[in-house]
Amino acid sequence: MSQRTREKKSKKFRLAVIDDTTHRQLATLHFTKTSFFVTIVTIVVLLFVAVYLILAYTPARTFIPGYPDARSKRAAIQNAITIDSLESVIYKWELYSENLRRAVEGEEPLKIDSLINAGRKSQEISLDEAQMLRQDSLLRQHVKEEEQFGISERDRRNLPIEGLHFFTPLKGVISQGYDPAEHPFVDITAPAGSVVKAPLDGTVIFAGWSDDAGHTIQIQHDGDIISIYKHNEKLLKKAGDKVTAGSPIALVGNSGELTTGYHLHFELWHKGETVDPTKYIKF
Repeated sequence: MSQRTREKKSKKFRLAVIDDTTHRQLATLHFTKTSFFVTIVTIVVLLFVAVYLILAYTPARTFIPGYPDARSKRAAIQNAITIDSLESVIYKWELYSENLRRAVEGEEPLKIDSLINAGRKSQEISLDEAQMLRQDSLLRQHVKEEEQFGISERDRRNLPIEGLHFFTPLKGVISQGYDPAEHPFVDITAPAGSVVKAPLDGTVIFAGWSDDAGHTIQIQHDGDIISIYKHNEKLLKKAGDKVTAGSPIALVGNSGELTTGYHLHFELWHKGETVDPTKYIKF
């Protein structure tokens, strides 16, 4: 009985390949049930590992439905950059329109420094209004005590417009003068590419493009003064930049629809009203 059991356990199988015409045996494979199942399992595991490696380390994974490929990733990154740029442009236009409204209505223009500091409030410890007022009062008292026996910078900055020294923004020929009703600015002709300079220290509150005025830049100066430069060929500063008197800000051009040649459209605003620049600047 035990001998039959041993024979049954050691039973082997043979797989042969025979030529049907000559009946010649071409190949023979001997195996048992155990070796057959082990071989099948090994082949399945190796096949699974091979498929995993191919999908994990080769571009073949992009053929899987729903898997993001390199093109879609680049598109997502580009869209994020575009959205960020559009937000920046919208912010600049909002700042420009708000400052223009305030200038027309004679209100105090927005200071770019205060807006930048306000944008960082998420990274700083927030203070309630009462605490901020207390800190402001302490700061004012500290500055007042320090300047008690010195020359106040604030008094120097608040000189009337007649007492300010303007740096000439562009040497050229005035092709059309100032008219408060029909032409509240001056047009100065100069060779293309001539350097336009800031007349006073200040902060750029707008630098961009409009269809009518072309490349335009606006600067906020102390004493409620705003200077505007239109039809430039190229802008050398961007919104938020600090400028000093005599520093280059643009190049003379002929950009925009409302222009007939290379020139600088120059506006000077004081306390919300346009003033004749030729009264204070020698072009």
